[in-house]
Amino acid sequence: MEISAKLSNAPMSAQKARLVGDQIRGLPVEKALNLLKFSSKKAAGIMQKVLESAIANAEHNESADIDELVVTTVFVNEGAVLKRMRARAKGRGNHILKRTCHITVKVAEHE
Repeated sequence: MEISAKLSNAPMSAQKARLVGDQIRGLPVEKALNLLKFSSKKAAGIMQKVLESAIANAEHNESADIDELVVTTVFVNEGAVLKRMRARAKGRGNHILKRTCHITVKVAEHE
């Protein structure tokens, strides 16, 4: 049975978070946590918290053995975009798009 954890509106673009998500997909949770801990990407810290939440959900709700858990699914969807303006010369303005994403991590016991 897959147990999931989801984070909505993480303050980063989905493209940047997907780079980290692709690295941990299919790994045992201990290896995935170790990889995220030593990664220099901003998304790694956020992804680590979501993964730890999924592990806690599996342990508490399903009484799963932590040593047997594997990251089965990681997907990152685009969230809302905050639109801002920056003043430029001669009364003009540039658009600033502050992107967000939704991160979902699913873990399951290794068979």
